[in-house]
Amino acid sequence: MNLAFRICATLNEVRLCSTRRSLLVAAASSMLGLSILPAFAQAQSIAEAAENLLPGQFLWAPEAAPEGPVIVVVSLVKQRVYVYRNGVLIGISTASTGTAGHETPTGVFTILQKKVDHKSNLYNDAPMPFMQRLTWSGIAMHAGNLPGYPASHGCIRLPLAFAQRLYAVTQIGLTVIITESPDVPRFAPTPQILQDRSRSSFDAAFAPIWQPDRAPTGPVSIIVSVSDQRAVVLRNGIEIGIAPVSIRGTVSSLQAFTLSSIDQRGTHWMFLPMLGNTRTGEVSKEDRDRLGLPEVFRRNLLTVLKPGSTLVVTPDTLQSGSTGAPLTVLTGEDPD
Repeated sequence: MNLAFRICATLNEVRLCSTRRSLLVAAASSMLGLSILPAFAQAQSIAEAAENLLPGQFLWAPEAAPEGPVIVVVSLVKQRVYVYRNGVLIGISTASTGTAGHETPTGVFTILQKKVDHKSNLYNDAPMPFMQRLTWSGIAMHAGNLPGYPASHGCIRLPLAFAQRLYAVTQIGLTVIITESPDVPRFAPTPQILQDRSRSSFDAAFAPIWQPDRAPTGPVSIIVSVSDQRAVVLRNGIEIGIAPVSIRGTVSSLQAFTLSSIDQRGTHWMFLPMLGNTRTGEVSKEDRDRLGLPEVFRRNLLTVLKPGSTLVVTPDTLQSGSTGAPLTVLTGEDPD
């Protein structure tokens, strides 16, 4: 099936249609003064077109997956942002992330706040159009200047038109993965995660916690830490469950999955290709059986899972001060 992609620039938009073999240039209106960039006119695949994007340009094809929850992957090395909906790639954009001394943190984040017209509280009221906050200490995705290299104070700058489109398909609680290959991303929780525990860490290590009323609605993400042998369930970015897990075999890098469907045979998870992991298709029963959950917790989990829910498995720890790779601990201003 042919897939129509739009390759856009900040000041002008160039529409290209992709097939399995090539990108065909669609008609451009001379009245609007649209020009066709040679790099795209000669591109032979979406992957090649994405690699050749100039600063401020992006690919956008929401028709590839019209509905479903969204997950965003930010590559600091590539200076690219990849957008998936229901596990299907619907957008790729150039980006500009944090410069030396103001590096963008790697990790697994959730969108904490959205605002169309936002001004920075830290940098002289600098405009941050279509802001999507990832930490309360000042890290966000927003429209901004893209010089072709890292240039921000830690935020992820996007082309204005792309930031607007992305803003329209996201919601608070959505999963955002920031990675810097070949380093393994660190898990960076929202302020609510692993805090205000009513039970000791010893109890929590052996007894599951299930509190779905803390966030009655919203997208569901599951974070599994191999180091901690623990699973954390987030809904709308708020922790609603935690349980001990058993994992057979070795997990050496971050892996991500999306739930495609639930039927009488159970859950059907799909591989979400990421940097360093190109596996695609449905997760096999053998792979699913590598992860062991307490039966009561598993049944509770099935009551909140929906197609588009995401699962992230990381070899890192979710706890500061423990063994394993370090946790990125969020600090900063109160959300209010």
